[in-house]
Amino acid sequence: MPPERRSRTKGDRRAGAMPRRKARPGSGSTPGKAARSSQRTLPAGPKAAPSAISAAEEESRLRQRNRLMLENDKPAAERCLEQLVFGDVEDDEDALLRRLRSSRGHLHGSSDDSEVEDEAVDNLSQKKPVWVDEDDEDEEIVDMMNNRFRKDMMKNASESKLSKDKLQKRLKEEFQHAMGGVPDWAEPGSKRKTSSDDESEEDEDDLLQRTGNFISTSTSLPRGILKMKNCRPANAERPTTARISSVQFHPGAQVVMVSGVDHAISLFQVDGKTNPKIQSIYLEKFPIFKACFSANGEEVLATSMHSKVIYVYDMIAGKLIPVHQVRGLKEKIVKRFEVSPDGSFLLISGIAGFSHLLSMKTKELIGSMKINGRISASTFSSDSKRIYTSSGNGEVYVWDVNSRKCINRFLDEGSLYGLSIAASKNGQYVACGSKSGVVNIYNQDSCLQQTNPKPIKAIMNLVTGVTSLAFNPTTEILAVASRKMKEAVRLVHLPSCTVFSNFPVYKKSTLSRVQTMDFSPRGGYFALGNEQGKALLYRLHHYSDF
Repeated sequence: MPPERRSRTKGDRRAGAMPRRKARPGSGSTPGKAARSSQRTLPAGPKAAPSAISAAEEESRLRQRNRLMLENDKPAAERCLEQLVFGDVEDDEDALLRRLRSSRGHLHGSSDDSEVEDEAVDNLSQKKPVWVDEDDEDEEIVDMMNNRFRKDMMKNASESKLSKDKLQKRLKEEFQHAMGGVPDWAEPGSKRKTSSDDESEEDEDDLLQRTGNFISTSTSLPRGILKMKNCRPANAERPTTARISSVQFHPGAQVVMVSGVDHAISLFQVDGKTNPKIQSIYLEKFPIFKACFSANGEEVLATSMHSKVIYVYDMIAGKLIPVHQVRGLKEKIVKRFEVSPDGSFLLISGIAGFSHLLSMKTKELIGSMKINGRISASTFSSDSKRIYTSSGNGEVYVWDVNSRKCINRFLDEGSLYGLSIAASKNGQYVACGSKSGVVNIYNQDSCLQQTNPKPIKAIMNLVTGVTSLAFNPTTEILAVASRKMKEAVRLVHLPSCTVFSNFPVYKKSTLSRVQTMDFSPRGGYFALGNEQGKALLYRLHHYSDF
């Protein structure tokens, strides 16, 4: 470097010229550095000793000038990026503090805003409706007798009809009685918690302050012991000593039908307490062998032990219609019959191995099927597409309803003489009862596909011929019974295939010889008919509905 340039550079430095530095936005110099810089820039002399206030102003002007010089040297893109990231550069620390204080005030004001919002929500809830319907003000009367749930809420006979307001109050009373008071969430002045921690702590405190069963019950029926209650006999309001031949629950109403060899068909309302009689139908010189509801519950069909006449009672019209002759049917006596679950067909078991399929609507013959030997029992599958027929020689025939052809045939394992057969409502099981007292439970698919199916389980709790079989609607209970021996009835748990140990109770049992049995449409009741003329009724507590 030439000597002149080197000396000139040193002279510039002695003159106090400041080199250009890149300042960070918002940063300031310390007071000591500011004083030194001001001393370098001011000319020396006795008048260059300003006061503290003039020195601060000079420092601020100097900082602003340096910042403007740096900003002018930066590219436009860099200045825009810094403004987006750091915001506007503050002139001094006091302005930055003022900005922070104002933002803190906004944060504190947010809680006030939430309180204002809550006040607005409360005001909205207290607003009056825009319009009022005059029909709503009319007092509507509700009949308490037509609904069994409302009937349980009646305190006396005078409350057979209540207004809507009174019914609403009664429902609130029932709810509060069940809950042990008004719950916190139902209180008008209750406020929701905004913190999840507070909610969890409140739930824990509530859980520790109350007692009760906090474990929900399983929907499936447990095995071992069946919780049940012995109710008043279903036909207690029409006592009889004649043998009961049929007991069946109505498919849609809370009604049970009881028929017997005393020529009468009686209908009773099922409430488990008094079971009031609804109606009795007397058929002269017609001891009833079997009576059955139609699938829709609008008709009752009945047959006798020594007649070929089929009586049809129309429950809607209240008429009794005798069917004296079915064209093409040459049977002299019509006793055993089955109604298909879909209500389309009527199956009549005849003599010499013949079974006849009739139209349920017209009572006309559709076709006939024949097996080898004598028919002991028949039943439809749950979808009404197949018929299972048990023969006197221990064989089971499976028929297709549409083609009326035998699609499979197998020998019931260990059976020499079949007496009864039943198919489950869910299409899973087929139960076959034999003269030896053994009940074989098969998988329904194996009965359709295999020529020698193996039973899932053989129930050997009876020692006399199994004359009655019945599955409950949920396919969790199979009832087996024999009319040849007193107290010969068992309830089998499915799918474990174990017998409930608490039924029947031998010391207090009055079952006698069971002739027929049935479950209510939703499994809440179980009925038995015996030879002493009693239709015994039991309430199964596991099932809440009729």
